[in-house]
Amino acid sequence: MIRIFKEKRDIPENMDYVELNDLFFDQNTVSLIDKRAEKIIETIDGAKLISKYKIGSRFSDVVLDIDRLSSGCKTVLNVLYYPDKVFCLKECGNNALEILYGLDRGQVCSEYAMIPFSLPSVIAQTKAGQRVIGDYEELKEWWSDEK
Repeated sequence: MIRIFKEKRDIPENMDYVELNDLFFDQNTVSLIDKRAEKIIETIDGAKLISKYKIGSRFSDVVLDIDRLSSGCKTVLNVLYYPDKVFCLKECGNNALEILYGLDRGQVCSEYAMIPFSLPSVIAQTKAGQRVIGDYEELKEWWSDEK
């Protein structure tokens, strides 16, 4: 289940926070790419993983370097491969959010509500504590009301 931090100050001091998902992916995650990434890349970007560093574009099957993936796709892959770090959600579109929120584990932070309509349960965390939320409206309320 994904853990969501509403503000950076809610993240425990012993946890790493990554704001620049593209850069982190290009410098770290890309070397870990394996079969687990195939469906994510295909679902979010419509591309096909050809090798660890190459993708087939959905446009005319042009072969591109993997660093050409969207920021949202890179964010989901960062969370998948580094579940103990906290990643910024700012660059995720709805297609990436739906996959991200469905991951078994991982951690993200956003100061404003970023919620897919099909919401599995998530852990909403602040310094005051945490709670499991499995409803779109309830999560939206948590993001806007809880201090």
